[in-house]
Amino acid sequence: MSKFTIAIHGGAGTILKSMLTPELEINYNQGLQEALNAGYAILEQQGTSLDAVVEAVKVLENNELFNAGKGAVFTNEGLHEMDASIMDGSNLMAGAVAGVRNIKNPILLAKEVMLHSGHVILCGNGANEFAKTRQIETASDEYLFNQYRYDQWVDIRDSEFYQLDHKEDNLKSFLEKEKKFGTVGAVALDQHGHIAAATSTGGMTNKRYGRIGDSPIPGSGTYANDHTCAISCTGHGEFFIRAVVAYDVSCLMEYKGLTLKEACDIVVKDKLVKMGGEGGLIAIDRLGNYELSFNSEGMYRGVKTSDGYNQVSIYKD
Repeated sequence: MSKFTIAIHGGAGTILKSMLTPELEINYNQGLQEALNAGYAILEQQGTSLDAVVEAVKVLENNELFNAGKGAVFTNEGLHEMDASIMDGSNLMAGAVAGVRNIKNPILLAKEVMLHSGHVILCGNGANEFAKTRQIETASDEYLFNQYRYDQWVDIRDSEFYQLDHKEDNLKSFLEKEKKFGTVGAVALDQHGHIAAATSTGGMTNKRYGRIGDSPIPGSGTYANDHTCAISCTGHGEFFIRAVVAYDVSCLMEYKGLTLKEACDIVVKDKLVKMGGEGGLIAIDRLGNYELSFNSEGMYRGVKTSDGYNQVSIYKD
């Protein structure tokens, strides 16, 4: 049996034990494990890495604890505008959607864009129209409503601030030290030797002007190439776009011959830090090596391998 592995994330940022109740911590760990198990089950049955990352991300989108799908945050207008992307390392095909509304699982729509649209990125109303042609399941505003996310939005909707997915009663305190970047993602290596990556997010609370982050941009928030690695990012998207983070890791491997760990360390712990960019990424290479790299206080993350290793984590080790 060939080696196979899946890794996932559910967001990064200022994640401290003092911020989570024991019950909430258990719920987050269970949610991560359910997503890992769903993706791993596909790999175990000799399914593709592409199907595995889609299934894992779909589980996270269906869990209101994570800022994607059902748990998506509110925009300044009180709406849910979601982004997602996917990339197939075997052929460099990619698909993404940005600013879509009332789609239950944006990652499924991103996959349809890749396979059936002839394009890479669709946005807004156009993406929603395409969803209808592909019979993608929709979700009502009631399904997407989450009281916690709503309260986050109410706190700052009349201000000029946007919020990176964490409720803090003292806004000044939040802006100074409390940040959590709400994104979910998965990367996988299948038994056929192929890798894939997928990312999904609800974006930033109180975002305006149709803001789009790095998650739906191939090369910035998501990238996969069988010759190097698969990457899914989570962090302050503007920095990840400017640094072209996902592709940069791949480039360091391809052009400089660095290992996956060396490349991730340079990009996440040096380059991004110097720019002021906070967050992290999950990565896997064609040999099954994986990295869960971040420069923040924590990252919701997990990995499961065919060698029997299984772990989910939240805080910085």
